[in-house]
Amino acid sequence: MDSNMENTATLPERPKNTKDKSKKAKAEKKPAKEPQASKPDNAPPPPKEKVPSAPVDPDSMFKEGFLASVYREKPSERVITRFPPEPNGFLHIGHSKAIAINFGFARHYGGDCYLRYDDTNPEAEDERYVRSIREMVEWLGFRPFAITYSSDYFDELYRLAEDLIGRDGAYVCHCTDAELKLHRGGENNRGPRYACPHRTRPTEESLDEFRAMRDGKYKPKEAFLRMKQDIHSGNTRMWDLAAYRILNKAHHRTGDKWRIYPTYDFTHCIADSKESITHSLCTTEFETSRESYEWLCDALDIYKPMQREYGRLKIEGTVLSKRLIQKLIEANVVRDFDDPQLFTLVGLRRRGVPPGAILSFVSELGVSTATSEIQIVRFEASIRRYLEQTVPRLMLILDPIPVIIDDLPEDHLEEIEVPFSPKHPEFGTHVVPFTRTVFIDRSDFREVDSKDYFRLAPGKAVGLLKVPFPIRATAFTKDPESGLVVEVRATYDRPKEGEPFKKPKTYIQWVAASAKHNSPVKAEVRFFHNLLNPPTAASTKPPKKEKKGPKTTTKDGDDPAQPTTTTITTTITTTLEINDTAAAAEEQDERRIPITADEEATDGLDEVKEDGKTAFLKDINLNSEEIFPNAVVEIGLDEVRRRAPWPEEGGERKGAAGTNAAAGPETVRFQGLRVAYFCMDQESSVDGKVVLNRIVGIKEDAGKGV
Repeated sequence: MDSNMENTATLPERPKNTKDKSKKAKAEKKPAKEPQASKPDNAPPPPKEKVPSAPVDPDSMFKEGFLASVYREKPSERVITRFPPEPNGFLHIGHSKAIAINFGFARHYGGDCYLRYDDTNPEAEDERYVRSIREMVEWLGFRPFAITYSSDYFDELYRLAEDLIGRDGAYVCHCTDAELKLHRGGENNRGPRYACPHRTRPTEESLDEFRAMRDGKYKPKEAFLRMKQDIHSGNTRMWDLAAYRILNKAHHRTGDKWRIYPTYDFTHCIADSKESITHSLCTTEFETSRESYEWLCDALDIYKPMQREYGRLKIEGTVLSKRLIQKLIEANVVRDFDDPQLFTLVGLRRRGVPPGAILSFVSELGVSTATSEIQIVRFEASIRRYLEQTVPRLMLILDPIPVIIDDLPEDHLEEIEVPFSPKHPEFGTHVVPFTRTVFIDRSDFREVDSKDYFRLAPGKAVGLLKVPFPIRATAFTKDPESGLVVEVRATYDRPKEGEPFKKPKTYIQWVAASAKHNSPVKAEVRFFHNLLNPPTAASTKPPKKEKKGPKTTTKDGDDPAQPTTTTITTTITTTLEINDTAAAAEEQDERRIPITADEEATDGLDEVKEDGKTAFLKDINLNSEEIFPNAVVEIGLDEVRRRAPWPEEGGERKGAAGTNAAAGPETVRFQGLRVAYFCMDQESSVDGKVVLNRIVGIKEDAGKGV
C-alpha cells in the first residue's frame, strides 16, 4: 500500500459555505461525416452499419437532479466527501454507485474524497479486502485524497466516549437482549416503551463501568455503552443506540490493544467531523440515522457535516451475498469471488467490463432517493453501447470447420488490409492472410440448402468479409462417428472476364490458415449465461404486505436490542418469510459490505427447506458457463494485445501515476464480428495459450431471463 498516501495528508480546514456558482454546459458540435473509403474494382460493397448512440456523460448526474440540489443546499468553497466501506468482503456492483457518487461529487465540484476503511468490527475484517477495495476504487479511475481508517481515531473516540458520559449523554448498560427488546415495545416494537434501569445511574458510576469494560472485567454482551437519546421518539434510531461493545478479537491494525470497539453509529459522524466532511452521502436506509448522527455531533459540541441519502442500486437475478458466494465456490459452481459470472467488481473486471462503462451505466440511471432496481439485460445493454464506441473488431470463429478452395494454388497468399473499426479510423488497420484454406463457423454452413438461407451450402456462394470475391461450396465430408461436417470443398467465384461482379447476399467472417503468419490464433472461449435460473410463475405473484413496526437499520450486531424478525421476499421462486438473525444484522449501506437481509433472500439459494435439507442449488443455472475449446481468432489479436488497454481509461491508463490497479489481460477487449464482445482472461499466458471471456453479446440474448 502507498505509504506516502496513507495517514499523511493534513486534514483540511473547516469548509466555508459560498454562493452557488451556476455552470453553463457548452453545446457539443456534431462530428463531421467521415469520407467513405474508395472501393476496389470488382469488390463487393461493405454492409451498412448503424451508428450506435454515444455513452452517457458520467458527470451528468452531478449537473442536475438530486445531487445538484444537495450541493445547492450546502454550497462549499471546498467539497469534501468520503467512501467508507468496511473491509470484510469484496465490493460488488451496488458499491459502484456509492463510489461514483462520493468520488465523483467531490471531483465535479473541485474537492476531495477520502477512502476511509470503517474497521470497527475486527471479527470480520481482513487485509485482503483492504487491498481489493483500494484496487477497485482506483480501477474505476478515482484517486483518494487520503486513505484513512476508523481505527486511526480509536484513541480519540475513546476520549470522546468518556466526554459524552461526563456530559450525561451515555451510560453503561448490562441488560440482556430479551430485556432490551421488552424496553423497546416487544415484538415489532408495538408495546409500551420504557427506559433501561441503568439509564439513571450516576455519571461517575458509568465512567467507572466503562473503564472496567476497557480493562477486561466483562465478557462480550455483559456490558455495553449506550447513548442517552430519546426512547420515546418515533424514530428507532434514537432509542439509546450502542456506542461501544466488547469483542474478544485482535484488530488487524491495532492488535490486542483494545477489548472494546466503537459501533458504527458512534464512529461515523465523529470520523466525518474529524475529516471535515462537507457532504456525507449515504443510501436511504440511513435516512432515519440522520437524526442520531446530528444528535451525537451536537451532544459532543463538534463540527456537524450534512448527511443526505440517495437510493441504492440493485440488479435483479444476481448473487451478491458473501456468504452465498462462498457456498457457490465450495460447490465448484464458480471459481472464486472474481469469477466472471459474478457481479462482484473483481468479477466484472475479469469478465472484461470497462470501468468507464460502469460509471456510464450509473450516470445513465441517474440519482434520486428511489432505489434503482435494474434487470441484467439493461446493465448489459449499457455495457454494449459503451463497447461499440471503444474497442476494435476482429474475426473470431467459435466452432471452426476448414474450407478448402480447390481452384486456388497450394501456396496462394494474399494479404488483405482490414480496419480495426470502420467507424473509428483512428484505431488503424492491420493485415490478415487469405489462403487456400480458411476456417468458417459451423453455423455458417448447411448440408441442405433452402430459399430462406443465405450462407454457405452446396452449390451456393457466400462472401468472405473483405475478400474480393465469394466462394461457392461444391462438396463436404462428414465424420462417420459423430455425423459432423469436418471439411468443406469450395471454389473461388471470380466473374469471368467481361462479366459484372455479382454481389452475394451475405458475408461471413473467416480466418485463414497460414504458417508464415502464425494464423489462426487458437483460443478457448467462455460464454457466461445467467447464474440464476429465470423466475418461475410463482415469482410473478405480488408478495403479501405485512404490517410492520418502525423501519430499523442494524450494524454488525452493534445494538443487540434491534428487532431480528425480518420478512423477506424473493423474486426467484416464491415468497419467503424467515427469521434470520445473522442476515438481519447485516449491513444495509455501502459502508458495510455485507448486503441486506432482503437481498440475501433475493438470492433465493439457501433459505428454502426441502425435507429438512437446504435446497442450495435449487435456483442455480448449472449450465451458466459454456466453453468453446477449439475457437480460432485472426492474427489481428496480436496487435490488439500489444496496444491494450482498450479503452485506455480510469485505472487502466498506461502509466497511471499512483495507482495499483495495473492493466491486466482483461484490458485486451474486442468485438468478435457477428458473435460478441470479448476480453482475454487471466488464465491466458504469454507463451501462446489464449482464453477469452465473453463480456456481452452483440445483441440481447433471445429469451434471456432477468
